[in-house]
Amino acid sequence: METVRHDGRQTAYRVADGGARAESGADTVRALYVHGSGATHRVWAAQYGADGPVHPAAALDLSGHGDSEDVDTGPSADALAAYGRDVVAVARETGADVLVGNSLGGAVVLHVALDTDLDPEALVLTGTGARLAVHEDLREWLVTDFDRAVEFLHGEDRLFHDADERALGRSKSQLRATGREVTRRDFLTCHAFDVRDRLDGIDAPALAVVGEHDSLTPPAYHEYLAENLPNGEYAEIPDAAHLAMAERPDVFNRTVGEFLRSTDG
Repeated sequence: METVRHDGRQTAYRVADGGARAESGADTVRALYVHGSGATHRVWAAQYGADGPVHPAAALDLSGHGDSEDVDTGPSADALAAYGRDVVAVARETGADVLVGNSLGGAVVLHVALDTDLDPEALVLTGTGARLAVHEDLREWLVTDFDRAVEFLHGEDRLFHDADERALGRSKSQLRATGREVTRRDFLTCHAFDVRDRLDGIDAPALAVVGEHDSLTPPAYHEYLAENLPNGEYAEIPDAAHLAMAERPDVFNRTVGEFLRSTDG
């Protein structure tokens, strides 16, 4: 892992496919991947590595996740702004010009595009939306019964559509490793997020891509993004739910790769 220091803290990130980077003589990476609530850069293992849709690529750990130092902030707008500063710092450090975000990460990417001076060339928004209301019961369990919240998220057609026990176990372990406090902050930040009336302020080409069975951020959320972003497109990944990039990586990577090639003209 590499780190960049900014705003009094260190944010960790991983750059993959360094061989291709060196061979091409590139000083920068192409895409930066931003994870969702309670996760880390590892959720993007099938994307930022050699088999991903674009190279070289990087993935970061948001503040308080994985190897990144935490930030002293509560949920909602303050946390969103802090996470946005993480993304801007890593994007500037690596030269990334494509931002890819899942769930909370999608909200962070939209915030960066709308409210910072970073100007990405393209956005990929997956398992996310212009508004991200969180079920009342889940918000309560994140306070009173964290194990129940973890089990709820791994119910049918939530994070996964048809994952094996090993994948489910890894995902549950990651949420527990992140912990209740940070995971709750993530979900409450999602719950407060709403940029439905601001999407026309994003000019970059954007792909809204969703797992067909995603009940946490369903296809309608992504259809809305595609219809209301000035340069929005929609794509659906079959046989997948919220973490389509982990559940159906080959189809996801092909879909994103085709979109990014189209933005290159």
